[in-house]
Amino acid sequence: MTDDVDLLILGGGCAGLSLARELAAFGARSPSACIIEQRAQYEDDRTWCFWGHDLALLPELVEHQWPRVQLRSQKAVVTFECGKHPYCMISGRRFYADAREKLAHVRQIRLETAVSVQGAPRLSNGLWQVDTSAGMRRARWLVDTRPGSMPLAAAEAPILWQSFLGQEVVCETPVFDPACATLMDFVVDDSSRIVFTYVLPFSSTRALIELTVFARAPMIPAELSAPLQKQVCARTRQQAHAVVRTEQGILPMGLGLKTGTKQARHLQVGLMQGGARASTGYAFQRIQRWAKEGAAQLVAGVPLTGHRADPPLVRRMDRLFLSLLRHRPGSAPGLFLSMFERSNPDALVRFLSDDASTRDLLRIVTALPAQPFLRQIGRGLRSAG
Repeated sequence: MTDDVDLLILGGGCAGLSLARELAAFGARSPSACIIEQRAQYEDDRTWCFWGHDLALLPELVEHQWPRVQLRSQKAVVTFECGKHPYCMISGRRFYADAREKLAHVRQIRLETAVSVQGAPRLSNGLWQVDTSAGMRRARWLVDTRPGSMPLAAAEAPILWQSFLGQEVVCETPVFDPACATLMDFVVDDSSRIVFTYVLPFSSTRALIELTVFARAPMIPAELSAPLQKQVCARTRQQAHAVVRTEQGILPMGLGLKTGTKQARHLQVGLMQGGARASTGYAFQRIQRWAKEGAAQLVAGVPLTGHRADPPLVRRMDRLFLSLLRHRPGSAPGLFLSMFERSNPDALVRFLSDDASTRDLLRIVTALPAQPFLRQIGRGLRSAG
């Protein structure tokens, strides 16, 4: 196929499919679009979580939700009651299937799978041209959602990287509490990393068990495999279990300011372009909001814009928090447990959901111990001097 389209989307992952899905909702009013995806088929390789609230998008796709979550350290356990704003999960299987079903009903939007991009996009005669394994594709507008499509400059590197590897397991006898998710169960680690286990129980015998690491450099699955197996054995109480699927990922936390210039009608979005919240890695709802706004812009003929920047105060808070974790990783358990134990629940959910007011931010600040942050501020001032 060599016919030109209005919009070419490189990458059919969460961001690419979300934009296409929102365009499909406009039916015949949607501009013509083509999504290039190198995968031959979609697998159940992701879970996306967020806090349920009035502004949450795609609640109809939620498969599981938990009315309370726990955080654990060697010294304490904090249970966060969140029945009013439950912790929600959407699986990759359900999201991919829903998006593809929506696209199938709109003739001017097509998804090309098992097609790889070859070389850098180029602008010629007013159209973006992209060489692919299936031939050249051309479009007026180009949206690139591929995480590695633009290398980061030194000034843009994140403060920390979040790396994770997880297994969904099925046990022979009940071992999990399906009403309580474990957000963070901190693992004692002698290195400069922050390590914790994340558990989403889907029933008393089935759960996703994930090992997560915050560190200065990203980690590949092979580095996480052995410590994950140790945590899986502990969580399943050493009993026999079947692994039904795995998932893994690497997320930036606290990206630096972008130094590159935007080209005409060429936009880069996704995890490496501000699609993930700096201090948490939550990305799904941010991407959905961008996709909804972006689709409306395209239909209206308005230039498509990227992810919204967080408010200045939120950016400063996130960077200070991440800088403290980078230089004092041992403080992480106390900081996270204090945040969930002492914060106003509604304010905390709004903060984690990118919907916090100035009053909410002040509530979060007062819930955290002041001394570590004052030390970190002093450290920054000394470094600047």
